[in-house]
Amino acid sequence: MLLGIMLVLFLLVGGAGTASAHAALRDTDPRDGSVLNSAPRQVTLSFTESVGLLDDSFRVFDPDGRRVSTGEAKHVEGRSDGVRVSLPTGLGKGTFTVAWRVVSADSHPISGAFTFSIGEPSATPTVVDTGPTENAATSALYDTFRYLAYAALALLVGTVVFVLVCRPPGTGPLRRLVLTGWWTLLVSTVALLLLRGPYEAGTAPAGAFDLSALERTVNGRPGLALLARLALLAATAVLLAVVVRRQRHAEGETGGDPVGGGRVQSVLLGVGGVLALGLTLTWAAAEHASAGIQVPVAMVSSVLHLLAMAAWLGGLAALLTLLQAEEPLPASTVTRFSRLAFASVAVLTVTGVYQSWRGLGSWDAITGTSYGRILIAKVCAVALLLVAAGFSRRWTGQLSAPKAAEGAKLDAETKAEAMAEAKVEVKVAERVPETVGGPANLSGESGESDAPGDVSPADSASLSSSYRRRLRRSVLAEVAIGIAVLVITTVLTTTLPGRAAAEAAEAAKDAPTPGVISASTTTIPFDVGTPGGHGKVQVTLEPARVGENTVQAVVFGPDDGFAIVPELRISFSLPSKEIGPLNAEVTDQGGYWGTNTLNLPIAGTWTMKVTIRTSDVDQVSVSRKVKIGR
Repeated sequence: MLLGIMLVLFLLVGGAGTASAHAALRDTDPRDGSVLNSAPRQVTLSFTESVGLLDDSFRVFDPDGRRVSTGEAKHVEGRSDGVRVSLPTGLGKGTFTVAWRVVSADSHPISGAFTFSIGEPSATPTVVDTGPTENAATSALYDTFRYLAYAALALLVGTVVFVLVCRPPGTGPLRRLVLTGWWTLLVSTVALLLLRGPYEAGTAPAGAFDLSALERTVNGRPGLALLARLALLAATAVLLAVVVRRQRHAEGETGGDPVGGGRVQSVLLGVGGVLALGLTLTWAAAEHASAGIQVPVAMVSSVLHLLAMAAWLGGLAALLTLLQAEEPLPASTVTRFSRLAFASVAVLTVTGVYQSWRGLGSWDAITGTSYGRILIAKVCAVALLLVAAGFSRRWTGQLSAPKAAEGAKLDAETKAEAMAEAKVEVKVAERVPETVGGPANLSGESGESDAPGDVSPADSASLSSSYRRRLRRSVLAEVAIGIAVLVITTVLTTTLPGRAAAEAAEAAKDAPTPGVISASTTTIPFDVGTPGGHGKVQVTLEPARVGENTVQAVVFGPDDGFAIVPELRISFSLPSKEIGPLNAEVTDQGGYWGTNTLNLPIAGTWTMKVTIRTSDVDQVSVSRKVKIGR
């Protein structure tokens, strides 16, 4: 039932829209919409984080919509965030379309398309089918199984932690939760492994049974993480079987250690802890923690965050199950879970703050990006969860207070509320056996009443019953809000982080206007100090960004007419990086000076130095700043 509620909420909240992935396109070469004088030798894409290539990552189409035969797609040498494909010679003139699809380091596929023109844009744009971006059915199925996997992890790990830490008197009702969590995690992991291929390629769910796609999946990092999860689940099944067999064996004997000795118990606990860490690592190794800045710290933070989430939410599910059982739950068990929940919240707070800083990058990203707005929703949901947890701690304290301070008076307001509720159902309360009744009996004792003050045994039973009902309601509210928090967290893991969004937006500012040649033109006045020795030089740098550039310089005389000079030199330097001066080696082209081989390796504000010689002995050098884009 709990898993069904989780699935419904996941579909309602998680299905609100298509989530974007964590890698963003930073730059393309050629730039989108640019017009080039000559055909490029290759197409290069740069991203905000590491990406993986697919079999068909690049598709290039000519002005007539026919696919261009390209080389094999590869990573740029020394860069995991850059990919490149070579182009054939003789491309011709017109507008070309490049469609691309890659997988970001956190396992999410991303795709897009852009155009560039050679010579001039095509007179009539051709509509090109660039292929699928995503299949709605495949994405919906994949996301559903991802949500189920998170919920199953919480049930499996959280229930086991609850049994070990809170030590409830009976674990029978919790075995179903553990089995449900294990089987659900197994089925969802197998489904994710099969759907991974069509999910990456953007094809229909039927592609899940394509052996070539499955082979590609198991050779990638997400596939390896899923295979590791299956192996850990198999080991977990063996461990659970050993524990259950020992418990059943102990139930058939009188006396002795029910687990089989302190040493055996320590070994079992150690193995269980290793398996829990391993399971959470399969998420951290394939999600956003494995990419970006501070990867080792982010991996540790992600593992701790998942374990704390599982202990809290899975423990809530276990507590609610026991509160609904016929056998009364001792106040000591509830008190231990209260402490466990407090420790989990502390871990979630510390790791959550770090992960938020890592994902946002700036204060503006809190309200200016989808990631920031979803994060605000998560914080609000967590605040509501803490309010519900506060009520649970209040009723837990009332259940355990009489035993801790016998004879102390109840808080007047709390007692009045509880007594009023108890009197409404006095007939029901009178039927409650003494073994279920007073707070003392909740601790496993019988006989005398420990009710504080002048509360009679019958009223004590009514008060205890009232507290238990209120505790059950507050815990149910915690479970419902906790599921909502889990849903928002899952959506957050599939949303472009604010830091990456800011980098992509900054890169977009440097993009040229589509259809316009990207170039930088600088006009520099000069004066050598002789009669008629002044004028200006107009230097055009195309495309004024990293890589190969064309330089053209035209000299104008005092009358603004074209002037002939015996020598012109242009050099570039980047003082902040201690680069240069790089000689452009311009030559007289008959009316202007130019070169096609200037290579600028780094983006930034460069210093361009122009030296003009007007005679054998008269010359002057003038410098200007020019901005070189990525």
